[in-house]
Amino acid sequence: MTWLTWRQFRGQFLVGLAVLAVVAAFLLYLGFRMRHVYDTDVAGCVAADGCDVTLARNTFANEYGELVTMPAILLMVLPLLVGLFWGTPLVTREFENHTHRLVWNQSVTRRRWLAVKLAMVGSAAVLVTGAVSGLLTWAASRYDAVLGSRFGELSFATRNIVPLGYAAFAFALAVTIGLVVRRTVRAMAVTLLAVAVLQILIPGLARGHVLPPVTRSVAYDAGVPDNGGRLAIRREGPVLVTGYVIPGALKLSTNEKLLTATGGETDTATIRPCLGATSSVQREADPNGGQDPIEACVAGLNLHFDVTYQPADRYWSFQRLEFGGFLVLAGLSCAVALWRVRRLTG
Repeated sequence: MTWLTWRQFRGQFLVGLAVLAVVAAFLLYLGFRMRHVYDTDVAGCVAADGCDVTLARNTFANEYGELVTMPAILLMVLPLLVGLFWGTPLVTREFENHTHRLVWNQSVTRRRWLAVKLAMVGSAAVLVTGAVSGLLTWAASRYDAVLGSRFGELSFATRNIVPLGYAAFAFALAVTIGLVVRRTVRAMAVTLLAVAVLQILIPGLARGHVLPPVTRSVAYDAGVPDNGGRLAIRREGPVLVTGYVIPGALKLSTNEKLLTATGGETDTATIRPCLGATSSVQREADPNGGQDPIEACVAGLNLHFDVTYQPADRYWSFQRLEFGGFLVLAGLSCAVALWRVRRLTG
């Protein structure tokens, strides 16, 4: 049974190894290249007197942003590809060729037949995905350190152990769908929709709420613009703080209301002394990069805003939770498949 499964899967596995070799070569080159540039331009700038560290970090991030994003997108869709081209045909091919009738009349039980296929091909899917994930995590480590956004949607989903859970789940679900649909093209279509929804949409919507978030009050001072915060002043309604980031954290709130010392909403009338003749329009950021005089004035009015987020030190807790959740879904899919295969006829 093992030998037969290997013979059927051998071509797909060799193609996967060839693609893995190309991706690995690129990531190894990229990783060593980024380490050299980081040590020279960023770490060297920190040690040098008078060097603009912020400029050096921004230049590094801009130079390698696309090169890191391309393999990350590939890894994001790799579990889906594994499900479509390794998982779906695993049993639908048997039905379409009618070879399942011969197999099911041998001494090997249906459950054992399917269990061997799930174990062999599923392990290969997880190993290939894990290899790409490990290489990308290593190669992009300097870029991630500069960017400081490990909780970013693309970064989180393509680093460390989470991609392994995605691969196991996508493969197991595709096999189960194939057992139900029994036609390769139809099963691929259903798999594409199901994996896209469960792997991409649900983590993006639910990830920040797996653990109770933290809410912190932040004083609006001169340091807020340094973390991306900008005022959004409108003719009516509260004044908002937009773009504020907490390095390394998963921020759940987007536009926060600027509040007074007593907790009331800040409106245009509250900050009128700082507005002058520009009170009726929403301003753009200073094109020269200097501090906006209105924001500098507002920073002295004893105002604050509340930020809801998941702290950076919870990163590995979220990695383990999401990996474990998809591993459980993969196990449930395998259990359904093993139950289903005993009840099929013809």
